Amino acid sequence: MSMEIMRLQKYMSQAGICSRRKAEEYIEAGQVFVNGEKAKIGQSVDPKTDVVTLWKWAEMSQQKYVYYKYNKPRGVESTCAQKEWQSIVDMIEVKERVFPVGRLDKDSTGLIILTNDGRMTNYLTHPRYWHEKEYVVETFWPIDDTQLQKMSRWVLILWKWTKKCKVDRIAAGKFSIVLTEWKNRQIRRMVEEVWSKVKKLKRVRIENLVLDGLKDWQIKHLSAWEKNTLFETIWLDPKD
Repeated sequence: MSMEIMRLQKYMSQAGICSRRKAEEYIEAGQVFVNGEKAKIGQSVDPKTDVVTLWKWAEMSQQKYVYYKYNKPRGVESTCAQKEWQSIVDMIEVKERVFPVGRLDKDSTGLIILTNDGRMTNYLTHPRYWHEKEYVVETFWPIDDTQLQKMSRWVLILWKWTKKCKVDRIAAGKFSIVLTEWKNRQIRRMVEEVWSKVKKLKRVRIENLVLDGLKDWQIKHLSAWEKNTLFETIWLDPKD
């Protein structure tokens, strides 16, 4: 059995669609579908292959959808789980209940989207859609062209080969990398596989969204242009 398989309620909660308790209510009411078929209580899903959706009524029953971008500082968890470290939801001041889309580990910084729209979360985090995320990486030691080329082609981490990606040098110990997949601590593991170590890791772009001068700890609503162009990307993408 794949190690990625998890209970449907847990997946919906981690994806930011709703709480586990609310997920059970949606499933019992017949409003949750997995790969187009009505879900059942106790069902498990594989996030890499299964597509989870809510029936239109359930989507529309939520309060007004909101969309924020946030520049996460170092030392803040990007999950909503209660841990010893402060999480994003502890730090932000917004009136709506929002969830982070995807993750950045505690030691990484940069762009995160916060929303109460589970549909957007599903599209931006599901592996099938290949959405671009760009990072700027600083290493403790200079990294040569051979190491950069190896990362751009493929690296074996977590017993799987990474997908090809775009890597560009910025300085001797600094480069940018664009990923279309997500594995746990992927960039840090990739850098370690080419015999180096990450000093700083910052996400600067998710699809068309960029930090655009957003300071550490700062949060702001997506502009109409940002929201509209992002919607066009995630719902009108030819890969969909």
